[in-house]
Amino acid sequence: MIKLYRLVRLIETHSNELTLHLIQRVRNSEATPDYQLVPDEDLRDRVSEMYCDPGDWLMTRDEFDLKQRYEKIGARRARQEVALSQVLWAIVLTKDNLWEFITKHSEIERPVEVFGDLEMLELLDHFFDRAMYYAAVGYEKARAEMQAESLRASA
Repeated sequence: MIKLYRLVRLIETHSNELTLHLIQRVRNSEATPDYQLVPDEDLRDRVSEMYCDPGDWLMTRDEFDLKQRYEKIGARRARQEVALSQVLWAIVLTKDNLWEFITKHSEIERPVEVFGDLEMLELLDHFFDRAMYYAAVGYEKARAEMQAESLRASA
Protein backbone atom coordinates (compact mmCIF):
# COMPACT_ATOMS: atom_id res chain seq x y z
CA MET A 1 0.00 0.00 0.00
CA ILE A 2 1.14 3.53 0.60
CA LYS A 3 4.03 4.39 2.86
CA LEU A 4 3.10 6.87 5.58
CA TYR A 5 4.89 9.85 4.03
CA ARG A 6 3.25 9.16 0.68
CA LEU A 7 -0.10 8.91 2.41
CA VAL A 8 0.38 12.29 4.09
CA ARG A 9 1.31 13.89 0.77
CA LEU A 10 -1.64 12.23 -0.99
CA ILE A 11 -4.11 13.50 1.62
CA GLU A 12 -2.63 17.02 1.46
CA THR A 13 -2.82 17.06 -2.34
CA HIS A 14 -6.46 15.97 -2.32
CA SER A 15 -7.57 17.83 0.82
CA ASN A 16 -10.18 19.94 -1.01
CA GLU A 17 -11.70 16.88 -2.66
CA LEU A 18 -11.76 14.99 0.65
CA THR A 19 -13.29 17.98 2.45
CA LEU A 20 -16.06 18.53 -0.10
CA HIS A 21 -16.90 14.83 -0.23
CA LEU A 22 -17.12 14.56 3.56
CA ILE A 23 -19.29 17.67 3.88
CA GLN A 24 -21.64 16.18 1.31
CA ARG A 25 -21.75 12.89 3.24
CA VAL A 26 -22.47 14.63 6.55
CA ARG A 27 -25.13 16.90 5.03
CA ASN A 28 -26.85 13.97 3.26
CA SER A 29 -26.66 11.40 6.04
CA GLU A 30 -29.93 10.51 7.74
CA ALA A 31 -27.87 9.96 10.90
CA THR A 32 -26.71 13.61 11.10
CA PRO A 33 -29.75 15.88 10.62
CA ASP A 34 -28.62 18.33 13.32
CA TYR A 35 -25.64 19.25 11.17
CA GLN A 36 -28.06 21.43 9.20
CA LEU A 37 -27.62 23.76 12.22
CA VAL A 38 -23.86 23.99 11.59
CA PRO A 39 -22.88 26.79 9.20
CA ASP A 40 -21.14 25.61 6.03
CA GLU A 41 -18.01 27.64 6.79
CA ASP A 42 -17.69 26.15 10.28
CA LEU A 43 -18.07 22.60 9.02
CA ARG A 44 -15.67 23.21 6.14
CA ASP A 45 -13.05 24.76 8.45
CA ARG A 46 -13.13 21.89 10.96
CA VAL A 47 -12.95 19.24 8.25
CA SER A 48 -10.27 20.91 6.17
CA GLU A 49 -7.96 21.48 9.13
CA MET A 50 -7.63 17.72 9.47
CA TYR A 51 -7.19 16.99 5.77
CA CYS A 52 -4.86 19.93 5.05
CA ASP A 53 -2.21 18.91 7.57
CA PRO A 54 -2.44 15.16 8.17
CA GLY A 55 1.21 14.92 9.19
CA ASP A 56 0.30 16.56 12.48
CA TRP A 57 -2.07 13.83 13.50
CA LEU A 58 -0.66 10.78 11.70
CA MET A 59 3.06 11.17 12.23
CA THR A 60 3.55 13.25 15.36
CA ARG A 61 0.70 11.71 17.37
CA ASP A 62 0.51 14.76 19.63
CA GLU A 63 -2.08 13.69 22.21
CA PHE A 64 -2.36 17.18 23.73
CA ASP A 65 -3.14 18.81 20.38
CA LEU A 66 -5.65 16.07 19.55
CA LYS A 67 -7.32 16.55 22.94
CA GLN A 68 -7.51 20.33 22.58
CA ARG A 69 -8.80 20.23 19.01
CA TYR A 70 -11.53 17.65 19.55
CA GLU A 71 -12.70 18.97 22.91
CA LYS A 72 -13.24 22.32 21.17
CA ILE A 73 -15.14 20.64 18.35
CA GLY A 74 -17.31 18.73 20.84
CA ALA A 75 -18.03 21.91 22.82
CA ARG A 76 -18.83 23.86 19.65
CA ARG A 77 -21.30 21.22 18.49
CA ALA A 78 -22.96 21.11 21.95
CA ARG A 79 -23.52 24.88 21.77
CA GLN A 80 -24.94 24.43 18.27
CA GLU A 81 -27.45 21.90 19.66
CA VAL A 82 -26.06 18.99 17.63
CA ALA A 83 -26.76 15.67 19.37
CA LEU A 84 -23.68 13.87 20.70
CA SER A 85 -24.52 10.73 18.71
CA GLN A 86 -24.43 12.82 15.55
CA VAL A 87 -21.09 14.40 16.47
CA LEU A 88 -19.65 10.91 16.91
CA TRP A 89 -21.23 9.71 13.68
CA ALA A 90 -19.68 12.65 11.80
CA ILE A 91 -16.29 11.49 13.08
CA VAL A 92 -17.06 7.96 11.88
CA LEU A 93 -17.97 9.41 8.47
CA THR A 94 -14.66 11.29 8.47
CA LYS A 95 -12.79 8.05 9.09
CA ASP A 96 -14.81 6.16 6.46
CA ASN A 97 -14.27 8.96 3.93
CA LEU A 98 -10.53 8.90 4.48
CA TRP A 99 -10.24 5.11 4.46
CA GLU A 100 -12.23 4.84 1.21
CA PHE A 101 -9.98 7.46 -0.34
CA ILE A 102 -6.82 5.64 0.77
CA THR A 103 -8.13 2.30 -0.49
CA LYS A 104 -9.04 3.85 -3.85
CA HIS A 105 -5.62 5.44 -4.30
CA SER A 106 -3.38 2.61 -3.19
CA GLU A 107 -2.05 -0.67 -4.46
CA ILE A 108 -0.35 -3.49 -2.65
CA GLU A 109 2.86 -4.11 -4.54
CA ARG A 110 4.40 -6.80 -2.31
CA PRO A 111 3.07 -9.01 0.49
CA VAL A 112 5.37 -7.24 2.98
CA GLU A 113 3.36 -4.03 2.38
CA VAL A 114 0.37 -5.65 4.10
CA PHE A 115 2.18 -4.99 7.37
CA GLY A 116 2.45 -1.31 6.43
CA ASP A 117 -1.30 -1.33 5.78
CA LEU A 118 -1.92 -2.77 9.24
CA GLU A 119 0.31 -0.14 10.85
CA MET A 120 -1.50 2.65 9.00
CA LEU A 121 -4.89 1.22 9.94
CA GLU A 122 -3.74 1.11 13.56
CA LEU A 123 -2.64 4.78 13.38
CA LEU A 124 -5.97 5.81 11.88
CA ASP A 125 -7.94 3.82 14.45
CA HIS A 126 -5.85 5.29 17.26
CA PHE A 127 -6.49 8.82 16.01
CA PHE A 128 -10.23 8.44 15.43
CA ASP A 129 -10.87 6.56 18.68
CA ARG A 130 -9.27 9.40 20.61
CA ALA A 131 -10.98 12.04 18.50
CA MET A 132 -14.36 10.57 19.42
CA TYR A 133 -13.47 10.38 23.09
CA TYR A 134 -12.18 13.95 23.28
CA ALA A 135 -15.12 15.29 21.27
CA ALA A 136 -17.47 13.61 23.77
CA VAL A 137 -15.52 15.08 26.71
CA GLY A 138 -15.69 18.57 25.22
CA TYR A 139 -19.37 18.11 24.45
CA GLU A 140 -20.19 16.97 27.99
CA LYS A 141 -18.22 19.84 29.55
CA ALA A 142 -20.02 22.38 27.37
CA ARG A 143 -23.44 20.89 28.16
CA ALA A 144 -22.67 21.01 31.90
CA GLU A 145 -21.59 24.67 31.57
CA MET A 146 -24.72 25.50 29.58
CA GLN A 147 -26.89 23.80 32.19
CA ALA A 148 -25.15 25.69 35.02
CA GLU A 149 -25.61 29.00 33.16
CA SER A 150 -29.28 28.21 32.65
CA LEU A 151 -29.73 27.44 36.35
CA ARG A 152 -27.99 30.69 37.34
CA ALA A 153 -30.14 32.68 34.91
CA SER A 154 -33.37 31.18 36.26
CA ALA A 155 -32.38 31.70 39.92
